[in-house]
Amino acid sequence: MYDSYGRKIEYMRISVTDRCNLRCRYCMPDGIENIPMSEILTFEEIAKVCSSAAELGIRHIRLTGGEPLVRKQAETLVGMLKNIDGIESVTMTTNGILLAEKLDILRKNGLDGVNISLDTLDSERYKMITGFDRLSDVMKSIASAEESGLPTKINTVVLEENADEWLSLAELAKNRNVDVRFIEIMPIGNGKSYKSLSCENVYNAIKRKYDIKPYEYPEKIGYGPAEYYEIDGFKGKIGFINAVHGKFCGQCNRIRLTSTGFLKSCLCYDDGADLKSVLRGKTDKSLKDVIYNTVYNKPEGHCFDNESMITEKSIMSEIGG
Repeated sequence: MYDSYGRKIEYMRISVTDRCNLRCRYCMPDGIENIPMSEILTFEEIAKVCSSAAELGIRHIRLTGGEPLVRKQAETLVGMLKNIDGIESVTMTTNGILLAEKLDILRKNGLDGVNISLDTLDSERYKMITGFDRLSDVMKSIASAEESGLPTKINTVVLEENADEWLSLAELAKNRNVDVRFIEIMPIGNGKSYKSLSCENVYNAIKRKYDIKPYEYPEKIGYGPAEYYEIDGFKGKIGFINAVHGKFCGQCNRIRLTSTGFLKSCLCYDDGADLKSVLRGKTDKSLKDVIYNTVYNKPEGHCFDNESMITEKSIMSEIGG
C-alpha cells in the first residue's frame, strides 16, 4: 500500500486503551478523564481493522496505550492479530510494570518483540517523572524479557531531567542483549511544555567515552525510523529517533489507530478517518476504502518545527504512544 508520495505504508501502531498505571508528566499528567469503555474499540473490532489493513499491505502491528497491559486479556489480542493472514509481526510498547508477570502468556500468544519505556535509573527521579515508585518492577521486566530471548528495546525520552543519565542509560546495552533508543520529545499534548532536545546531544555524550559508529544492518533490528549505532564490546545497539530535529518523513511507513478507532496518518495533524463509525454501521462506506484513502492522502511531512501549524490537540495517551 502506497501513499500519494510513493511511500510504502506497512506498519500500524494501535492504541488498545487510553488508560495507564503511571502518570508520566509529558504524556499523561494527573487530572485527565478516561474515555468511556463503550467508546473504545473491542478486540474483535481491532482485529477486523487489522484484517482489512493486512489485505491492503500492512505487515507489522505494534500495540500501545496508554499502557496496553492494563487492558484485560491484552495477550488474547496478540494471538488474534498473529492469526491474521499477511501480518508478519506483532510487537508491543509497554512501561514494563506488568510485563514480567504476563511475559509467558504474551510469548505463548506469539508476541514478536517488546519496547520498554525507561527514562531514568534513579528510583527517586523515576517517581518524580512517572508519579510512582515502580522502577524495580521495570528492571525486573527488562531482565525477564532479555532472559526469555524476546527481542527487547528500551525507549528513553530525551529530557533535561535525565541529561546526566544519558550515558548510563546507553550502557544498559553493554552487558545486556537489549537495544537502547533515545527519542526526542514531540510538541504534542503535554509535550509542548517541554524543551525538545536533539538526540545529537546524547550522541555527543556517548561519543566522549566510546567509539560509536553507524550499524550497517538496521533492517535486522526493526522497521521504524530509528538510526542505529554500535559500540565495540556492547551486546546491544544504540538507536536515535530524531522525531523533531532530524525529520525522517520521507521514509515514513506508518499509520496510527487510536483506542477510539480514529485512523491517523500523521501524528501532528488531526486529519484522518473515524473507523469506528464504519465498524458500527453508522456509514455504508467500505472499511478497506476508508483505510486506503486515509493512507493515500497521508501528509508529506510533519510540522513539529512550526508549532503554530500543529492541529492535533489530544494528549499522547489518547492518540497512542
